[in-house]
Amino acid sequence: MDAAQHRRRDFLQNISIVLLTLSAVALFTQTQLYNLKDGSSGYLGGLLSSSPPALSSVASPAELRDLSAPVRVAITGAYGRYGNICLTTTDDTFSLLRTLLGEALGSAKSFSPCGEDTFRSALSGNSVYYDFLEPLPLSILAGLVGEDASNADLTARRLVIFSRAGHVSLCIWDEQQGYLHSETAVSPSDLESTVNNYELTSASFAFDNIALDPGFQSVAPYSLFPAELPELSVLASVNALPDTVSLLTALGLNPHTNNRYTESSGTEVIMAGNGSLRIYTDGTVLYQGGDSAMKIKVSGEIPTSKEAAAWATSLINGLIGNSSGDASIFLQQIRQNGTTTVVQFGYQLDGVPIRFTDGSCAAEVTFSGSTVSTLQIRFRQYTRSGETSLLLPLRQVLAISSAHSGSELSIDYIDSGGSTVSAAWLAD
Repeated sequence: MDAAQHRRRDFLQNISIVLLTLSAVALFTQTQLYNLKDGSSGYLGGLLSSSPPALSSVASPAELRDLSAPVRVAITGAYGRYGNICLTTTDDTFSLLRTLLGEALGSAKSFSPCGEDTFRSALSGNSVYYDFLEPLPLSILAGLVGEDASNADLTARRLVIFSRAGHVSLCIWDEQQGYLHSETAVSPSDLESTVNNYELTSASFAFDNIALDPGFQSVAPYSLFPAELPELSVLASVNALPDTVSLLTALGLNPHTNNRYTESSGTEVIMAGNGSLRIYTDGTVLYQGGDSAMKIKVSGEIPTSKEAAAWATSLINGLIGNSSGDASIFLQQIRQNGTTTVVQFGYQLDGVPIRFTDGSCAAEVTFSGSTVSTLQIRFRQYTRSGETSLLLPLRQVLAISSAHSGSELSIDYIDSGGSTVSAAWLAD
């Protein structure tokens, strides 16, 4: 055999070895990826750490105290009021207020009805006011500050801790239940010490300013205005959908299924048994579990509000991961009707909610009993651009808002689906 034949034989042998190796790798890869739908991570699952974990691998609910919830606060003393509308429950600045609220919620045992005059007069003396933007069960509010509450059936959006007749009381407000109050184990000296830790300036509520400017009459009375408007960054925004294989794998579905089609609107539909996944062009994903829907571990036949919130937070955080950029999710609302529980989330950045112009939420999980029947996420990524949002002067905002009498004025990020998101006044 001459040298040319030797070289040709070696070349063919090398090609055969390469093809066999590639076939083995392809078979191994397919096996590992397919195993992910059964809840086993496989070797590639460990390597592809940027992919979201499979739903079936979420073994425990989240700790609510680790969830950054937007909260607006007003701290009132003898010589002024501190106001902050860009704060979350995990910020260092909130530390003292977290401890105070936890002690108040943990020790408030018996609530009784009271009038709005009790709530409003509480804001004129030593007091700390909290606004969580949406009504939430007291059990969840307590969980956000690392405590338990005994009044799990009550909900509140606004709360004020105040001193009266030598005792410290907690007064709460909810649109459905009105005003309620309870004495607490907080000492007047602890409340005063907390108030004295903040620089009291000239923050105000709308009802404080009516005598000075009649324009405030058309504004919801508890709209909060800090002494100085915050400087909020313009955000760069983009849809942040994971690739389809990663998404299917994370949802426990076969990533290699061919049972899929694209609608005329551009929505991709992927079927898995009698479950489905719909991927919309705006970055929204809708998962319907069908017979293979995941179940969560709960103490009864249906989850408590706190259990549903904790499990939903764990599921959504696991799927979104770091894809939201500088923003994070927060618990927006929870509703229970019979055996159905719906948990909704929004995006927030530095305590300022990001609102979609179509009114949709960032994510929603629906439980039927203890089963995840549907899950919807709008994948968006937000990054600080370095530019500052331009906010209209308050006097001009009051003139415009007079056409929407009774609306609450707030500052939120407004996302219309474009490449930039700015903060703006919102009459809601």
